Amino acid sequence: MSAILKKEFLVFFRNVGLVIFVLYAFTMDIYIAGKGIKVTPRHVSIGYVNEGDIAVVNKIISHFHSPQFKKPKLFLNEKSLKEAIYNRKIMVGIVFNKEFVNNLLSGKTAKLQVLIDSTAAAQAEVTLIYIQNILLKFEHHLKTPASIDIIKLFNPNANTKWFMSLSELMSDITMLGLILIAVVFVREKENGTWDIMLLMPVKGSLIIFAKILSQVLILMAGITIAVGLIVFGAFNTPINGNIFNFYLISFLFSFAIGGIALVIAAISKTILEVAHLTIVIMLPLIFLSGAWTPLSAMSPFIQFLSYFSPLRYYIQATQDIFFRGSGFMDLLPYFGAEFLIAVILFYIGYRKIGRLF
Repeated sequence: MSAILKKEFLVFFRNVGLVIFVLYAFTMDIYIAGKGIKVTPRHVSIGYVNEGDIAVVNKIISHFHSPQFKKPKLFLNEKSLKEAIYNRKIMVGIVFNKEFVNNLLSGKTAKLQVLIDSTAAAQAEVTLIYIQNILLKFEHHLKTPASIDIIKLFNPNANTKWFMSLSELMSDITMLGLILIAVVFVREKENGTWDIMLLMPVKGSLIIFAKILSQVLILMAGITIAVGLIVFGAFNTPINGNIFNFYLISFLFSFAIGGIALVIAAISKTILEVAHLTIVIMLPLIFLSGAWTPLSAMSPFIQFLSYFSPLRYYIQATQDIFFRGSGFMDLLPYFGAEFLIAVILFYIGYRKIGRLF
């Protein structure tokens, strides 16, 4: 096994173009995404607590409509509202306390409390602008001064670079995982060395595992470079949880992607076919993951499909580790789901390519 690992490492590092591409993906690509990509919110999920006059609150709430917002959900108290934000059921929470409504009707300065998940910083900032504009309409109509008491959760500075750089990192891991793992097998087909590989005095299962492990280790090295140089270095992204948990979920995700890559390798005869299939598979994975659009803003059917995407759990766990500071026990559902999907995908991929051995 060690000989196979050494051979795959040597092949990788001798391919200068591939090494440069991997280094670019784990450095400059993430940096550019963090610096330049902006996201416009659509169908933002919103909830509210009403402790005052129902008529006044309903007038304000009626202004939160599509396409910017989903239909607002009513919560009984502020505690349940905060729990819904933490569990990603809603992105924005508004507390209409008695003091706000009374001051609004009596002409005194009224302060509205808004809680917002600032993990997706760009969407959070634009959402706040919408809320401020809605409140300004009532301020002008009632000739009453009003303001917003903003509580930004998980990303207090609403730093877009932190969110975008991590999202791009996970997208790159998905792409490179599919390509690198599939290519180590397809390269044998293109070079005409597949039959020679089959004659090796090593079990086929060990060859498959060793080849995958070599590329997973390369991915983990790339993740270390990206996190050290770009996420922590260039953008000074904080991590409120344990970095070990991030590496563990990254390792599980790499094997989940490896299972898909094995299917690609079994089907493809050339590296060009690998590239084409990677694009076809990668786009739905990213779309169903919540990388660019919060899952709570998607339709129920799309949300259901997202449960089958390994990238969904990887992204949610990573955001919880970096922004929410979740511990190992809080992350167990993500680890469990990622492990289960990894086992299923790896088994399917192993069975598919195992027929060629």
